[in-house]
Amino acid sequence: MKNKPHTPVGFNCGLEMKNRFMLAPMTNTQSHEDGVLSDDEYHWLTMRAKGGFGLTMTCASHVQKIGKGFPGQLGIFSDDHIEGHQRLVNGIKAYDSLAVIQLHHAGMRSPYEVIKEKSVCPSDSEKHYARALSLDEVYQLRDDFIAAAVRAQKAGYDGVEVHGAHGYILTQFLSSKINKRNDEYGGPLENRARILFEIVDGIRKACGLKFLLGVRLSPERFGMQLQDIKTITQQLVDLHNIDFLDISLWDVFKYPEDDMYQNKSLLEHFTEIDFKTVKWTVAGKINSAQDVHKVLDANVDFVSIGRSAILHHDFPKQVINNSNFVPTALPVSESYLKREGLGNDFISYMKRWDGFLKE
Repeated sequence: MKNKPHTPVGFNCGLEMKNRFMLAPMTNTQSHEDGVLSDDEYHWLTMRAKGGFGLTMTCASHVQKIGKGFPGQLGIFSDDHIEGHQRLVNGIKAYDSLAVIQLHHAGMRSPYEVIKEKSVCPSDSEKHYARALSLDEVYQLRDDFIAAAVRAQKAGYDGVEVHGAHGYILTQFLSSKINKRNDEYGGPLENRARILFEIVDGIRKACGLKFLLGVRLSPERFGMQLQDIKTITQQLVDLHNIDFLDISLWDVFKYPEDDMYQNKSLLEHFTEIDFKTVKWTVAGKINSAQDVHKVLDANVDFVSIGRSAILHHDFPKQVINNSNFVPTALPVSESYLKREGLGNDFISYMKRWDGFLKE
């Protein structure tokens, strides 16, 4: 086996991750409404670093106030947030885990009840009560992603991940179904991907070559086309000086929804890409030690763990010590999740997940 769970991962920027486990960026709704870090969020994340994750990533953290995607979201759009992030970074790094923040803007997926105004989108969307961004606002969005990365570096983070997945604003630009612009940010794929590439290049220029830089993409749903995402993935590798790609597949073992591409699994579609020296990870139903080994055996560099990280703060240690480890059976009790470091707001949020919590 090429990639063993306990072996380190070296990135182009010079940083090393001590093992093959990344904590997936997960919505948890437990910070303060102004975006300031809460004790609950601090506890949740630092407990995962203590549990052995080689890279601990925050939840999606919004780069503009209007880009807030859920209540209790951790923010990075203001210098007022830096002090909380410094505390979080110190707590994560104390356990020899890389501290990485995910930069996010929900776009048309910002709920009216959360932001109290019309959300923004590349194009008008009546369905989502969203208005089109002006060209100047597109430039501002790009600059605010870059400014958030600079803020994160100032707070001490090892790096950032740009959230270009799951139907949020950068996905909305990438989607030919959603993006109907007729300027340089709309039309052919080259234009629709322009803002993503400008953000990535801008962060690299502002934060330097030793700052860990990753991008998250998802190849399906929200108007995404698998071939478009494969093309963008290869371009990011070839032209844009990133350290890692985070491909969110929803289920790493599934086949594409598009009939045209069902000759191989979604994972196989990405293993055929030439990642060169860029490292890559996948997310989606990697629940057991056996799943981890299967993914690493497919030449994926490291795994991104969500559900099993909620159930076991020390999931990496469990898998490294037991190649047959299986997470605790669902549903679990609220008291169980409290012992695993989830605050009350996060536990309430988990009630949305079918069959996760005991009635």
